[in-house]
Amino acid sequence: MSGVTFLAPQVGIMVACMMLAVARASYYRAMAPVPARARSSSPRALSASERALVLNALHEPRFMDLAPSEVYATLLDEGRYLCSERTMYRILAANKEVRERRDQLRHANHPRPELLATKPNELWSWDITKLKGPAKWTYFYLYVVLDVFSRYVVGWMVATEESAVLAKKLIAETCAREGIEPGQLGLHADRGSAMTSKSFALLLADLGVTKTHSRPHVSNDNPFSESTFKTYKSRPGCPDRFGCEQDARSHSHDFFDWYNHEHRHGSLGLCTPYEVHHGLAGATLARRADVLETAFLAHPERFPHGCPVPAALPIEVWINKPAQEVDTTDQAAQ
Repeated sequence: MSGVTFLAPQVGIMVACMMLAVARASYYRAMAPVPARARSSSPRALSASERALVLNALHEPRFMDLAPSEVYATLLDEGRYLCSERTMYRILAANKEVRERRDQLRHANHPRPELLATKPNELWSWDITKLKGPAKWTYFYLYVVLDVFSRYVVGWMVATEESAVLAKKLIAETCAREGIEPGQLGLHADRGSAMTSKSFALLLADLGVTKTHSRPHVSNDNPFSESTFKTYKSRPGCPDRFGCEQDARSHSHDFFDWYNHEHRHGSLGLCTPYEVHHGLAGATLARRADVLETAFLAHPERFPHGCPVPAALPIEVWINKPAQEVDTTDQAAQ
């Protein structure tokens, strides 16, 4: 109809309708204003006085804690019929008196975190895991702060308790060591007591660090910390239990030194986290490309798909990457 309206001043309504294959009657009907019709009440509807009588009956003290169905049945037993049970509900709803009587817990709607890192020291993830102690039900707590883009462990500590005070100390020292400026960093964690404490939130506000949290009971919202803990506990040489706090600290020191400087990470083009975090990965990939080119020139028949190239570095790293929206305009044009 909008096309006819556009063409009509130039060629006339009849010609415009013919050109666009639109019936003139349909066009005139669409353009005619639709008169507002007052909805007539049903002859079966209760009058205002009858509705007030029903509402007054429902407000009686003896019916205060009863459902409309029980009120309806009680009135019938007394020889009174005011209206149907469904009409009682309608009258209560019209007066905004229908609700859940029980005081039920309302769960907050926690948004899905969608976080992006395109360079080191832009987004950190941190978490705490338990390490078994020398006896049953004894634990040490391993705090780990990880750079999401480079997978570099920028800070860690072993303690005998999970504490917001210790977490504050670790984050403050790590930010100072990495030279974090206000507004530069985002810090992601789950919803443990140390992560959500008020004092910890105040520290991050003072440092100019933006904090985000995982959704409750959703482990996939903090995947990089969970993956690091899995590597820690599944690596050969990791004991099932640690004899003391110093034992756990010594093992962790050796592990994170290996993890940062020797571990060729599959998501980092098989470079180490240290190389990516400090901008050395490009030179490493260039040396690998030279080696691969030399091998190709020596035996090109062994490489049917041409000269091999080293794995590429990541350009961006997401926690919960948004789903790509489909452009319906392009699809319609095709």
